[in-house]
Amino acid sequence: MQASRARLFKELKEVQREKSADPDIKLICDDSNIFKWTALIKGPTETPYEGGVFQLAFAVPEQYPLQPPQVRFLTKIFHPNVHFKTGEICLDILKNAWSPAWTLQSVCRAIIALMAHPEADSPLNCDSGNLLRSGDNRGFNSMARMYTRLAAMPKKS
Repeated sequence: MQASRARLFKELKEVQREKSADPDIKLICDDSNIFKWTALIKGPTETPYEGGVFQLAFAVPEQYPLQPPQVRFLTKIFHPNVHFKTGEICLDILKNAWSPAWTLQSVCRAIIALMAHPEADSPLNCDSGNLLRSGDNRGFNSMARMYTRLAAMPKKS
């Protein structure tokens, strides 16, 4: 556990030092628990998620970095590789392709890449996966845009 704590403190220092280095990702460590983090990621450009800000929850295991963090979307998102109700993410690096070389920041990068390039063949959200698999990109994009507007964009007052 000591090694994971040291690694997380190192990552926290890097995140604080390089705040402006990656404007698409804002990682925030829980004040009272180094194993709980949240991230705000910007929807990638030229996708239906553009303009949205999505919140992720990280639960980091005590065996980190030997084991991957558990990451899920707190913001609702219409995406084939994200469970609509739980926010669970189907991404190989969070499961069997994990490597201790990954950091929380690089996990966020990989999630942004997944948002831009959905993998319709292993869907957690069958509705969005089926739209893409059947070639209905217009239907998928309009649903994804609608949920981005409803859940990930600031409300106009």
